[in-house]
Amino acid sequence: MFSFRTTPLEDQLDKALLSGKVGCFCTQNCWDTAHDRYMYQLFQERGNLEIIFNPRDAELTPGTNHISFDLESVRSLNAVVVEIQDVGSRYFNYTKDVFRLMQMLRDLGDEAPALYIVDHMNPAGRSVEGSIPSGEQEEFVPKVAHRHGLTLGELCNLYYAEIGARFPLHVISALATEANIQLLPWTIAPASDIPGMFTCYMYSGGALWNNTTITPAIGTARPYEYFGAPFIKPQMEALPVPEGVLMRTCTFTPAAGQYAGERCYGYQIMLLPGYEYHSLLHTLQLMKFFLGRYSQFELSDGFFRKLADPVLADYLRGDLSFQDAKEHVKLEEQKWIRKAKRFSLYDNQPVRMK
Repeated sequence: MFSFRTTPLEDQLDKALLSGKVGCFCTQNCWDTAHDRYMYQLFQERGNLEIIFNPRDAELTPGTNHISFDLESVRSLNAVVVEIQDVGSRYFNYTKDVFRLMQMLRDLGDEAPALYIVDHMNPAGRSVEGSIPSGEQEEFVPKVAHRHGLTLGELCNLYYAEIGARFPLHVISALATEANIQLLPWTIAPASDIPGMFTCYMYSGGALWNNTTITPAIGTARPYEYFGAPFIKPQMEALPVPEGVLMRTCTFTPAAGQYAGERCYGYQIMLLPGYEYHSLLHTLQLMKFFLGRYSQFELSDGFFRKLADPVLADYLRGDLSFQDAKEHVKLEEQKWIRKAKRFSLYDNQPVRMK
């Protein structure tokens, strides 16, 4: 059973929410501006909050990027209320945690609690990038493009169908939530490595650096806008740069993550106003360039499961031209948009970049 609801969470009259045992699955983005409280405090006030599932450390602590839960803590509940801020790309760990939760609920069968998703708008907008996964891929990732253009509620609607779930799924519209009207979706950082306005536009390609020997500046104030490594020599480079993008040479020393405490040399990606940025294609161009220049630049075993596209893998290996890779991505994006429209819950639809 699926429902899409246009009134706020506190107005829902379901018995599971009013008097049942409620678990809240949330991040710092569950702040309710209308009542000056976090979402889970609604159930604390009602006296039926059973458990909170949230990241274990302070919200901007590097490496705090998963929500832990287990079967026994979920089985005894009547409802699980989810409120996180998805960031628009299929790599995002908190969203993958939600999909892992959905698989657990599916496997519980008739014992499963109802699932409520308090939706938020997508900070990366409705533009899409990339392809639907094919071949080997990461766990708990639905068949969506690298940058999917959907909200979390829409993603859950799609994944619910993909896994053949039967537990009750209810999505509370983002337009019913005052915070979505008052606050831009990046106002509260969704995660320690997603700090600001431009990060989500860089993430759909930039997150792939995490599975290489070049760091996307994790452990600095500007992850995914910056990237580099100790072995890069920027003064020797002639990088591929798409229209509307500037590349500034820079240095940085990460406080955490790969190369923590080491001086890295690299670049800052700067987006000019009025241009759309296809982060995935640009990142793949940069990776192909670095693979041809530095023996120290390597792709990890997990890289190709994350990319999940044999055609784009062929481009990186030198078996396909960039123009052919670009045409492949165009066709895949058109295919994804046709699929995405079946699960959209809002008037505006996912679109390709012009």
